[in-house]
Amino acid sequence: MLHIIGLGLADEKDVSVKGLEVIRKAERVYLEAYTAVLLVDQAQLESYYGRPVILADREMVESKSDEILAGADEKDVAFLVVGDPFGATTHTDLALRCRQHEPPIPTRTLPNASILTAVGATGLSLYNFGQTVSMVFFTEDWMPSSFYDRVAENTGLGFHTLMLLDIKVKEPDLKALARGKIIYEPPRFMTVAQCAAQMLEVEEERKQGICSKEALAVGVARLGSDDQQIVAGTLEELAGADLGKPLHSLVLCGKKMHELEWEYVRGFAMDQKKFDDVWKQNYKA
Repeated sequence: MLHIIGLGLADEKDVSVKGLEVIRKAERVYLEAYTAVLLVDQAQLESYYGRPVILADREMVESKSDEILAGADEKDVAFLVVGDPFGATTHTDLALRCRQHEPPIPTRTLPNASILTAVGATGLSLYNFGQTVSMVFFTEDWMPSSFYDRVAENTGLGFHTLMLLDIKVKEPDLKALARGKIIYEPPRFMTVAQCAAQMLEVEEERKQGICSKEALAVGVARLGSDDQQIVAGTLEELAGADLGKPLHSLVLCGKKMHELEWEYVRGFAMDQKKFDDVWKQNYKA
């Protein structure tokens, strides 16, 4: 059986008791290491689990899944996922491959906390969120703005938008690849400030007021950990905010932000008076 186990958001102790029991008994244990990362390293996980863990990068999961599934029709294999197992379509695909395998491989899913629910710590109601949107790193010649359209749809309905920020882990250097060499770039993790700056940059082109300087937003970092950080303010303010180490996410507040949400979120405001003034003028439901 393939056991797809959610690890939660912070450290080695966030795994469920059921998940830990499976990890300690499984024939092999893989850690998916590219859609998200824990705040502790592989050695710390192995020490807590009491067994070795195999890192599964994008290439292994998407192109060499047969290695992961080998023998799983007869023995237990654990596939560990940061957050919740089905927070990324990659893991749905892996489960489908188990169904299509000959003979079929049974699967079991053990859920855990995800940024999709942990973001409720901001005080914004999960019932009032629209589509989740990804923000990628811009480059000199590539500045995709399709996210803006989805944010605009949410904004039109008064919904909040959760922005999942780009991470680059074991990404090939394209210039080196063009020369026939495989060299990996250092890991990079987008910050709240970078996300806010890119949103403002696209707003300069689109000019629809969706991601304006005065748009209210909430930045979060390391949710679920002892040093989690939550900061609220305008996009302009967040573009200058430093929330420290990864992982970061950003929420663009919807125009129908309820008074109860405002009252809670304002406690995280960089400038509480400004936050209150903007909310009363543009957001009060």
